[in-house]
Amino acid sequence: MTRDYSPMAYRIAFANLQGMGVDLARKLLDVVGSEESFFAMTEKELRALTHGRSKIYRDDYRRECLERAVREDAFVNEHGIGVTYFRDESYPHRLIEAPDAPALFYSLGKCDLESAHVISVVGTRHATQYGVRFCDTLIGELAQQLPDLVVVSGLAYGIDIAAHRAALKHGASTVAVLPRGLNRIYPSMHRPDAVSIVKQGGMLLTDYTSQDAVQKSNFLARNRIVAALSDCTVIVESAGSGGALVTASLAMSYNRDVMAVPGRCGDEFSAGCNKLIATSKAALITSADDLMAAMRWEGTGGQPRQLELFPDLTREEQAVVDVIRNQGEVHINALADTLQVPVYKLMSLLVELDCKNVISTLPGCRYTLA
Repeated sequence: MTRDYSPMAYRIAFANLQGMGVDLARKLLDVVGSEESFFAMTEKELRALTHGRSKIYRDDYRRECLERAVREDAFVNEHGIGVTYFRDESYPHRLIEAPDAPALFYSLGKCDLESAHVISVVGTRHATQYGVRFCDTLIGELAQQLPDLVVVSGLAYGIDIAAHRAALKHGASTVAVLPRGLNRIYPSMHRPDAVSIVKQGGMLLTDYTSQDAVQKSNFLARNRIVAALSDCTVIVESAGSGGALVTASLAMSYNRDVMAVPGRCGDEFSAGCNKLIATSKAALITSADDLMAAMRWEGTGGQPRQLELFPDLTREEQAVVDVIRNQGEVHINALADTLQVPVYKLMSLLVELDCKNVISTLPGCRYTLA
């Protein structure tokens, strides 16, 4: 492999070798010296040095990885995407402590991942009104006490998006960890939220390239980053099994605090939380005070970084508010029919109104006044 590649292309190619993580990357680089050397050596030389049998040493496989990396390097440069490598000083100290941390990740937006107060909030995709309201209250109260609060979640339906929207509403930074590359937001309905996250000082983050296929395993794999980026993971609602409980398990394995919101006996989406509490795998949380006390965080006692109490609304936003005020609670499809506005455009208006603390988002794409 005599062709010259950029240093970034070598890093991207090396980080995307099958099975590559921080631990394996360190071990290989200790032996071969550099990313460029790994790709310059022959398969025979690499196998002799490492005594490895993996396909990552094959000449054809490494050549293919480099070609993909060249395309990805061009993509991130074209779209202003940040690339953070595990050898960079900017690589988050919490994340690199995890043995399965990615060797490299991509990001959009500027957010202080080294903030003193970072929490992950996750839960079921089938959030109830109870769960959504808890997210809003918890994050609102924490933002009031912690000006540097960062809320991490996965941009998924249910509790994840409720946590992001609560952070946006109350002026806290929020990080969305995605199960695919930054070329497309998943789910697409949350694209306006993703735009707002970046605009309001948050970040979109992933360890997948724009060329990676979306696989079911991606959704569980990204949970390791959600858990590792924070000091505390809060499970708001969860059934007896699911991604939220996987995140809780990962957080425990990283020696991070886990807290769970209790629910009524017999409620399907409280079963997981109640079990975590009953088996002492998670501390019970009913308020921001519980979390602050458990983490021994001292708040400033100041006011939250809030948006205007009575914000000026555009004509389109005021029309949305008028319909919701008249109906009390309305589904997005009914709202679109009444206003004769496409759903994709309406979503943008609803996100802005939520961020201005004018409306509240309810489960099932329903909206009411805040």
